[in-house]
Amino acid sequence: MTTASKITLLRVAMIPVYMVLMYLSGGQSGMWMWVGLAVFIIASATDFVDGYIARHYNQVSDFGKFLDPLADKLLTIAAMTMFVEWGMMPAWALMIVLTREFAVTGLRLVAVGNGTVIAAGWSGKVKTASTMVGLCVMMAFPTVQMASTIVSAVIVVTTVYSGAEYFVKNWSALGLNRK
Repeated sequence: MTTASKITLLRVAMIPVYMVLMYLSGGQSGMWMWVGLAVFIIASATDFVDGYIARHYNQVSDFGKFLDPLADKLLTIAAMTMFVEWGMMPAWALMIVLTREFAVTGLRLVAVGNGTVIAAGWSGKVKTASTMVGLCVMMAFPTVQMASTIVSAVIVVTTVYSGAEYFVKNWSALGLNRK
């Protein structure tokens, strides 16, 4: 197993730790929320570190290509689920995120079955980064409703845009034009 994949696994292992800290915080600003935020920031940073190591030290692997985006999704969805539970984010926003993730994953699976690999697009990377930063803002300012509203809007807009872009750019990969 490569160093990059080990770092990605570390991100996955940090998710339950993050969830426990968030539950202990009860959605209120305080020590547990701040520690949870620190864990989330460290976990988010591993996304950039593992990618850098994989590319620059020739450690790109099929396992890493599978696990890295899964770890991102698990981390961000864990945070959004907490915010939905606390009423800081609308459930429909989380549903849009989940729908996009399942749709893009399905698109990629069908494309692979048709012999096409769909690489991560720039808009998907912007979506992930803006989502992680936005969730950090929500943890830093849990009582500021305007922050939660703006972050939810940014997450929804970047999610819908990147999902639409994946389908527009890769529609032919679905093989619907074949007879």
